[in-house]
Amino acid sequence: MSPVLESTARALLRRIAVEQAQGRLPSLTAAVVRDGELAWFGARGRVEGIAPTPVTQYRIGSITKSLVAAVVMRLRDEGKVDLLDPVGKHVPGLQAGDVTVAQLLSHTSGLSAESPGQWWERTPGVPVAELVAGLGPEAAKHRPGRRYHYSNVGFALLGELVARHRGVSWAQAVHEEILLPLGMHDTTTRPRAPHATGYAVHPWADVLLPEPEHDAVSMAPAGQLWSTPADLARWAAFVAGDTGDVLAPDTVAEMREPATVDDGDAWTGGYGLGLQLARANGRRLAGHTGSMPGFLATVWADPSDKVGVLFTANSTAGVSRNLLTDLLAILDQHEPRLPAEWEPVADTAGLLELAGPWYWGPSAYALRLLPEGGVSLTPVGGAGRASRFTAQADGTWLGLDGYYAGETLRVVRRPDGSLSHLDLNTFVFTRTPYDPEAEVPGGVDEGGWRS
Repeated sequence: MSPVLESTARALLRRIAVEQAQGRLPSLTAAVVRDGELAWFGARGRVEGIAPTPVTQYRIGSITKSLVAAVVMRLRDEGKVDLLDPVGKHVPGLQAGDVTVAQLLSHTSGLSAESPGQWWERTPGVPVAELVAGLGPEAAKHRPGRRYHYSNVGFALLGELVARHRGVSWAQAVHEEILLPLGMHDTTTRPRAPHATGYAVHPWADVLLPEPEHDAVSMAPAGQLWSTPADLARWAAFVAGDTGDVLAPDTVAEMREPATVDDGDAWTGGYGLGLQLARANGRRLAGHTGSMPGFLATVWADPSDKVGVLFTANSTAGVSRNLLTDLLAILDQHEPRLPAEWEPVADTAGLLELAGPWYWGPSAYALRLLPEGGVSLTPVGGAGRASRFTAQADGTWLGLDGYYAGETLRVVRRPDGSLSHLDLNTFVFTRTPYDPEAEVPGGVDEGGWRS
């Protein structure tokens, strides 16, 4: 992927320059990722007297959670963990052990946001056994599954689940199974040079206060990692679908599906399985924010056009929530992506006879062959139940999304082999409205259609 245009780079740089100056940030880096490659990197401020580079380390806080979640999903894909398993099956002795793995991944377990005792981000960590023993009935703040309630404790438990299955620490499992295969060699649990120092900026004066850094031990899976803009760019590409051999693209797509939302029906923010979700300016973004004392970071990716954006900063506060969406808007304004050239696709599967209009009662639907394979069934008028389907080995079709996700579509033929109708989980679609030959719904009146 070629770098962004010079005019685009200037606009992006100006945006982060304004952010660094107005937010009074000791240093700020940002990057744009396109088609899996770093297309632009910018930095403002200083780290140890010099401008930060793509390999300067910053703490990434809760972005750590997404990496832990990726190992959990590997365990699921290997058949070692079911997302509906109670976590107590994998972490015995836990009083809140009836919450499921999926609920922990999606922050719907109802568990407390923070661990017992003092604030874990600013005090020395405690062993896992002590954390588990301290999670009594009071740790349950909501009925499991009732609502979104962000829980750092939940990801501490997922880290322990990973450790018990792999026989190594959660960090070693993440390193071996996620970081090394993706080439993220500069993501570590403790800082390595060159790295930024975390600071708090005085609210009423331009002076700094160094922030603490320590090993969070049992709470570390919730936010321990340090990383670089270059490594986070690779992670953005992963979230956008460039998953390598770490996870199947379908599994990462499952992680990006909204499991819960945190701001009502017309949601702009939500959570999948270990990934935060957002909708902004027509985009559906997946990734994660991160904060620890002295540091802020965020990664967002849009799989629809394989674009990602990220920032890192060494300040406890001061980065506006719209920084990254502004960078995406600049990219869209200066370099709108061109649609791929249309090319004809051969009907190698012999599906052309299925294409065209079908009717569910009086409602018209269009079945279209998709260029990437599979078919879509969509209401002609636009409103109604629409889904995509993929072929199965037994000749049926599996719904991928919408109302019919997970449901089975069958092509029913007459004894002579000609098409009769489509059976979509008992809904019969015919070539004519209320086809009298169809058993259900069939011709509803012997007199037929009339004026």
